[in-house]
Amino acid sequence: MHLTVYLAGQIHDNWREVFKGKAEELNLPITFVGPMENHDRSDNVGEEILGTQPNNILKDEAASKLNNLRTEVLLKKSDVVVALFGEKYKQWNSAMDAATAIALNKPLILIRPESLHHPLKELSEKAQLTVETMEQALKGLAYIFEEN
Repeated sequence: MHLTVYLAGQIHDNWREVFKGKAEELNLPITFVGPMENHDRSDNVGEEILGTQPNNILKDEAASKLNNLRTEVLLKKSDVVVALFGEKYKQWNSAMDAATAIALNKPLILIRPESLHHPLKELSEKAQLTVETMEQALKGLAYIFEEN
């Protein structure tokens, strides 16, 4: 068995590379997908494909159309979604991706520190698993592959 896992969350640090590295150490048969991690590409893709926009609001909307297309296609092809919430960055994209996973009936693993328990309580109740660390999320994924 092989799983495709969508890694939802902010794109401002290397948490995905850390997560992928730990999964590789566990020899988990997983392919990872996720949002465009090149921030400039993500912000400018709308104008690159649809042409120059007359203002920054329309530039953002054009980029959002393409980023939403990418997210929906990759989420639909995924077997599991892992959404990371942290303290440092705004978490709107994480929340949107987690909600999309729920709407698509995709199994969701939510990673969040204890300090975010209250603001994420409803989302957490919809997830199949809520944990506080990447290691716990990886152990949850590893459990899927255990044989009887």
